[in-house]
Amino acid sequence: MFTFLPDAVRQGLEEARKAALKRKDRLSVQDGDDSYRIRRFWDGGFALDLEGSERLRGHVDIYDGPKHLYTCLVVSSVDEENERVFEFKWATPVASGPAADFVRPDFVPAGLIGR
Repeated sequence: MFTFLPDAVRQGLEEARKAALKRKDRLSVQDGDDSYRIRRFWDGGFALDLEGSERLRGHVDIYDGPKHLYTCLVVSSVDEENERVFEFKWATPVASGPAADFVRPDFVPAGLIGR
């Protein structure tokens, strides 16, 4: 698609695209103490920059800024052009509160009025 553009213009477009991705996406994957920014995320996997990322395998956590979203099991990775694409076997959403062993009503009052 960009084969007819000069190298300087093509490089400038690539740098602008990377800067835009860094600004708008806060998703990151954490493997132990290492953290990597996610470029793309979909139902079956995610993609990282090829530069500065390792091949992940096993249990990883996905965060949106400081908020823990998913815990995943990464099973494979493939290098495509300038990104490393990972697929996971399962991605479990992290619960925001403790599990309840009873049925919670749909309507819960904010407080009770005393006499």
